[in-house]
Amino acid sequence: MKTSDFYFDLPQELIAQTPSIERENARMMVLNKKTDIFEHKYFSDLPSYLQKGDVLVLNNTKVIPARLFMTRKDTGGKVEILLIRPKTDNQWMCFVTPGKKARPGMTLTHASGILEGKVISILENGERIIEFNWTSDKPFLDMLKETGKTPLPPYIKSDPDTWKEYYQTVYAQHDGSVAAPTAGLHFTNTLLEKIKNMGVKVVEITLHVGPGTFKPVKATEVKDHRMDFESYIISEESADIINRAKDNGNRCFGVGTTVTRTLESCAQNGKVIPSEADTNLFITPGYKYQIIDGLITNFHLPESTLIMLVSALYNREKVLEAYNEAILKEYRFYSFGDAMLVL
Repeated sequence: MKTSDFYFDLPQELIAQTPSIERENARMMVLNKKTDIFEHKYFSDLPSYLQKGDVLVLNNTKVIPARLFMTRKDTGGKVEILLIRPKTDNQWMCFVTPGKKARPGMTLTHASGILEGKVISILENGERIIEFNWTSDKPFLDMLKETGKTPLPPYIKSDPDTWKEYYQTVYAQHDGSVAAPTAGLHFTNTLLEKIKNMGVKVVEITLHVGPGTFKPVKATEVKDHRMDFESYIISEESADIINRAKDNGNRCFGVGTTVTRTLESCAQNGKVIPSEADTNLFITPGYKYQIIDGLITNFHLPESTLIMLVSALYNREKVLEAYNEAILKEYRFYSFGDAMLVL
């Protein structure tokens, strides 16, 4: 299978640069796997596709201010740091731009005067391990709220701090992501309460989203691509609720590709195993889903790992057909865009 099998031509003007004013007013394309029918709805219509006993699984990760603008202590040159994931309490794996001169031993300072970083090592993929020290008594993630900036995908050109409140799900709890699980951005507390009152179980898990979610597939053959590792937690309580629903013949809906990859990473013989670990599971057509029956997601990049995951749940040709119809009907694409329901 070639990466080019997942290409489609997307007009740049359909890449949403700002969020919808009201979260649940986003449009929603519904793909029915049994009938091969596409429907055009709004996200507020989601409850009409759910049934009592279904499970809706959310990713409650929270986006951190993961962009740091710092200065080289030796030359005064400016660098941008994107935090990826922690290695220890004060050491983080990072992207550094420009990276060529970010050599081990180089010291970086922040304009606030409270934060300093030192490049410890360079990894094979070009990432840096940076050790941070700060004068504040606050934990590192709290200190970032004073020094860091909101990260946004590279295809969004508007000021990220303008949308930092929107760029969190209403159920975000646990700091750790450098990108939002964007399928969840369409939910409001009111909509979630309506869904719960129907008898749908709403379950939360955590996967901290890394920048690898935007990583382009450069390999010609899909099988040659490697996913980055991301950290997740599935509690025993959440696993039990999902497993009971599956045992009773009910459906499990993943809200986003992050939830989908997490649940499938923990699947053994059709059961979710509670765990805390890292995953780099790469789901492509031919993969047999064990847990996920339906998926709520956004519209993704051409040739991305995300559209491959969606195609594995449905059908590559039908997914591309749906994407072309979405383009004709001018759906909004990517992180701030409209939604798709596959069931």
